[in-house]
Amino acid sequence: MTVKKSLLDEVAALGFPLMEAGKEADVNATLAEVVKSDELRLWEGFPVLLMNGAEKRLFDYETVKKHLRPTGKKNLNYLLLMSLVLYKTLGLKFSWTKKLFRSLPFSPEEFRKQVRDFKDKGWFKSETMFLPANRVTAAFQNYFQENVLRHNDALTPKEDFNLEHSLSQVFSPKQKELFLKRLHGENLSKTEKEYYSRSVRKKVMALANENLHQLAKSL
Repeated sequence: MTVKKSLLDEVAALGFPLMEAGKEADVNATLAEVVKSDELRLWEGFPVLLMNGAEKRLFDYETVKKHLRPTGKKNLNYLLLMSLVLYKTLGLKFSWTKKLFRSLPFSPEEFRKQVRDFKDKGWFKSETMFLPANRVTAAFQNYFQENVLRHNDALTPKEDFNLEHSLSQVFSPKQKELFLKRLHGENLSKTEKEYYSRSVRKKVMALANENLHQLAKSL
């Protein structure tokens, strides 16, 4: 199936580095189009798109489903499950994943089996798709290498993942977003500046405290 350039633009705007884009994507509509595309390279990058949309609080499961027919909804559920399996395998935790999993028609046993197969057999397999684990993981690693934490090019992918995980433990999704925007020198709106000063800055100062850092290390 040939992927339309307009969809590639939307996907790039949402964070998957297939090509450059200069506009914001409609997250839910874009995810639905990715599902409908049946394009493996886009499906392999689905965890990146989901993470970016959800972390910005723009992803809505029910809204995406409204764009899809029954077959598309089934593929969406499996792509969401595959994304959660990848996050679990990489040790990444996000505040929205538990709620999302509860919305999906899968049991905890099915999730654990998919995690084992992803790790041991090297694939994510369902009745509608077969995705090699190494390609899905590589797409995610490439995103981190090219787009996340640009302030430190010396970080390895594993270190990127560990830092992303640590940030998720300390900051809420919105706080982490502001932390990274400030770190990258991006402009904050008046409301964002106030929220940063009121909530994020205090945590940053605490994390920068050398005594606290040493105590945490000793524990």
